[in-house]
Amino acid sequence: MTYVKSTLYCGGNAFAKAGSLLLLLLITYSTYAQERKEIDIISDVSRIDEEKYPGAFIMNKTTNQVFIEHEGIEMWCDLAFHYKEENFVKAIGNVRIKQGDSVSMRSRYAEYNGNTKFAFARGNVWLKKDTTTVTTDTLYFDRVKQQAYYRSGGTVTSPNSKITSRVGRYYMETDKISFVSNVEVTNPEYVINSEQLDFYSANEHAYLYGPTTIVSDSSKVYCERGFYDTKRDYGYFVKNSRIDYNNRQVFGDSLFFNRVTNFASATNNIRVVDTLNNSVIKGHYAEVYRDKDSVFITKRAIAITVEQQDSVYIHGDKLIVTGKPENRIVRGYYNVKLYKSDLSGKCDSIHVNQKTGLTQMIRRPILWSDKSQITGDSIHLISNNETEKLDSLKVFDNSFIIQKDSISGYNQIKGQKLFGFFDDENQLEKVDIVNNAESIIYIREDTGALQGIDKSKSATITITFFEKAIDEVIKYKNPGGDIWPESQWLDQPQELKDFEWRGDEQLLSKEDIFKGEAPFELTKIKGIPLPEIDEDFFAPSEEGVNALIPSTSELTIDDLSPRKEDEQPVGTTSKDEELLNERESVLNRNNASAQQQEYQKKYGTGTIKKKKNN
Repeated sequence: MTYVKSTLYCGGNAFAKAGSLLLLLLITYSTYAQERKEIDIISDVSRIDEEKYPGAFIMNKTTNQVFIEHEGIEMWCDLAFHYKEENFVKAIGNVRIKQGDSVSMRSRYAEYNGNTKFAFARGNVWLKKDTTTVTTDTLYFDRVKQQAYYRSGGTVTSPNSKITSRVGRYYMETDKISFVSNVEVTNPEYVINSEQLDFYSANEHAYLYGPTTIVSDSSKVYCERGFYDTKRDYGYFVKNSRIDYNNRQVFGDSLFFNRVTNFASATNNIRVVDTLNNSVIKGHYAEVYRDKDSVFITKRAIAITVEQQDSVYIHGDKLIVTGKPENRIVRGYYNVKLYKSDLSGKCDSIHVNQKTGLTQMIRRPILWSDKSQITGDSIHLISNNETEKLDSLKVFDNSFIIQKDSISGYNQIKGQKLFGFFDDENQLEKVDIVNNAESIIYIREDTGALQGIDKSKSATITITFFEKAIDEVIKYKNPGGDIWPESQWLDQPQELKDFEWRGDEQLLSKEDIFKGEAPFELTKIKGIPLPEIDEDFFAPSEEGVNALIPSTSELTIDDLSPRKEDEQPVGTTSKDEELLNERESVLNRNNASAQQQEYQKKYGTGTIKKKKNN
């Protein structure tokens, strides 16, 4: 059973002290029902104008603003229209709304529906909760859901960032704000632009969805799904991710980036592109230190120097690139392999100076130049940076060059040092063996018939090549030796001391740089789940949008109708189990690097719900 209680307050110090007839009316309306409470209003003055404002109590500010209260919300304004039958109020002029100790709002105009607890504010709207403020021209506030919403452009300010977007939805209970369309996060050090972003104001964490860039003076990050801590200035990115520095681009299935320290790490299918030196490093784990101008990469690491004529591939257990762009150094360690279409090799470690064109192969190096196998204690390759061609090579100590004879046996030349020279086609043209030179050469006629085997010694030997085979051997300074017929040669030692033929190890294609290695399994990466698409803001009950609009409201159905352009472009709904399983499969197939995992333990990436892509 419903009843109405009206109370008339009379007061005024002027009436008591000065005998004035000034009457200040303080009117309180309180209507109670079994399930809801009507709006209470206190005002100095109240009047009725049924002709102009039928059904409204009109309340004006005199000394004090009109005060409105309803189930935990308080409002102040200069002018109010109270529609008692609809349990509805319009507030005009210097409107202030307060909910508890943490939420306050200001505007020029507001409406409040006591039945649905739905508020609408317009004109220089300012909403504040704790340390977060929202400014916009039009804001909707659903007290039942504890959500605020704008879709005509707004700005959210936190202690470290300012975020603007066309659409914004503030989930007050979780301190989450979902931004859609033309989202921009402005920080003194960087700017984030995205199509969709979820921001948690308590810890200032941002989750990025759709094409997104993070731009600062020193770097640019691109991703289509990621996380960024706007307070501590670092992030984690897992879809189509890329970091651009002044002269490097870093790609990977997952990227971790700390802008403060200028450190980045990447996991799985990594490419680090050197845009100045025309080179690429690949692998499955990398660390990039921008301030030190260095890159560390491992897990099937490969460095590729892109040349017009022919690219050079270097693979090792780990590769390190250091130095400014004009003086890049590439170092490879352990089980290093080198491949070029006309040259390949192996060694324990390698050192490449891109400025001088010097490549040093260190510890048990071996080099194959087509039919020739070259070994020594160390091997140096010298390239011409202008022509992008090999110029020469040097082999130091225990130099050995071997070439398989066309029919049987091996042509062999050894000495202390070897100096080789390449022609314009990057083929060995001439080789000089210096100091204590020895040789075994199979001498054949043009028809291929074997004339004999020349085994000799001299101070220096020069070899010339024709069509990649040994053509002529010239001996200098005290040559000595014998030419053996084939019948007698079989009784002689067939090989020089330290002879070792390793032709079966020769790299015949760029894929051979991984020959002999176990199949590689990618590290599992923990992804960032898609956000859940909530029900439309303007659908509080089965009654739909109409329930939010009393007959006297200035709002229309068009004002509150859902619009396609306001929907989240990226998200999940509860209808697609197949997509969920696919997404979980991807997440199980990948996992983050150790550093990223540690980060996720501390700060998390959310939970996966059984939802579907929109």
